[in-house]
Amino acid sequence: MFLVYTHKITPRFTYIMKHVFTQMLGVQVVFTTKVEDFIAHEGPKITYCKQALQNEFHIKSNELLFEQGFDDIEITVQNWEEVPCFFPTSEKSVLPFDIFAASFYLLSRYEEYVPHVKDEHGRFPAKESLAYKHGFLEIPVVDVWVARLKQAILRRFPDALFPKKQLKILSVIDVPCAYTFKKKGLVRSIGGSITDILNFKFKRVLERYKVLFKITPDPSDNFEKLLWFRNKYHLDTIFFFLVGDYGTYDKNISINNKSFKELIKSVADYSIVSLMASYNSFKNIDVLREERKRLINIINQPIKRVRLRFARLELPQTYKDLVDADFTEDYTMGYQYFVGFRAGTCTPFRFYDLSLEMQTILKVNPICIQDDALKAYGNSDKAEVIFYKLYDSVKKVNGYFITVFSNESMGNYGNERGFRKFYLKVYKKICTEN
Repeated sequence: MFLVYTHKITPRFTYIMKHVFTQMLGVQVVFTTKVEDFIAHEGPKITYCKQALQNEFHIKSNELLFEQGFDDIEITVQNWEEVPCFFPTSEKSVLPFDIFAASFYLLSRYEEYVPHVKDEHGRFPAKESLAYKHGFLEIPVVDVWVARLKQAILRRFPDALFPKKQLKILSVIDVPCAYTFKKKGLVRSIGGSITDILNFKFKRVLERYKVLFKITPDPSDNFEKLLWFRNKYHLDTIFFFLVGDYGTYDKNISINNKSFKELIKSVADYSIVSLMASYNSFKNIDVLREERKRLINIINQPIKRVRLRFARLELPQTYKDLVDADFTEDYTMGYQYFVGFRAGTCTPFRFYDLSLEMQTILKVNPICIQDDALKAYGNSDKAEVIFYKLYDSVKKVNGYFITVFSNESMGNYGNERGFRKFYLKVYKKICTEN
């Protein structure tokens, strides 16, 4: 059991210490503000305060964990053995940076609370982030920092025991629209055909009717193949279905369609199925609750996981809504068009609400790759390089490698011209080597 001495125990301090020691390092940790308790403790112990007591394992503290609220903090990012970090300490500190304060800053998404310009969907832009501006978006810096903390502890306390972490691989499949052409109904099919003709998309018109007359399979109908692949390679997979009402950004099959319900049920028989909250559920908790209820009624299973359509995440309100709607896990923490680690980590964490100064029950599962981001690299060779680069960075720290692909992006026309071939190839490789 580890003991941490500090001059003041706050909710922020407790949150990040428990996350680092218990969730990431797998050891018990207790805290004290009494010097005599610290001196009497015989196990591994650390002081986290402004000045060292004697010659103990000391990390000089930044004020961030002892403050309340949020402000526009001036941060200077520096190099720590080729990995960026901030909040420098002093010569008497075992570590050159206060990794606890720095980790809290990133995990709490502190920078998303301060005033910033949102994009057209009300989202925090990746280019506004500290990680993007200083070139560490593609590095799980929090996990690297904690690994270095562990090494420093073992140098001082060689008998300290840490359980071995295991790499986790999870594939998230978005289903914003189950099919490209079929099951849309007569009105939508005719309307889609007219739109394609007016936009000179004659090849798409031909493809539509080949599917409708069952000459070729629907491009987005990849479910049987994905479930087969999941079972063969023991790949943990979660399917997030959109069941919201039809709208500008929500164009799935009608929830009243019997075939659509049967599809969701059949997938739920073999894999985890959960909710993709619709675009229109953003800042509308009644809609969010109704969509959750719809999916529960279809699969007759509890729904605790959620992803937000178009990654529409506005902190802290969005996460407050998720908690109020009885969700306990979120899979939105990432950027739609940029790969990397939005919260600086590849380890799931509980959301800390800075507006209330408290840890919530919501478990945030960080995404590092979305298929929309890979499309920017133009061809499969470049996309593969990026994919394996992110995978290797997670593997080095035995974190959680979570990616998002949609059934639509794996379809395209001709089935193999989309991300399906890419997906099967890269996941076959990493699943067979683990």
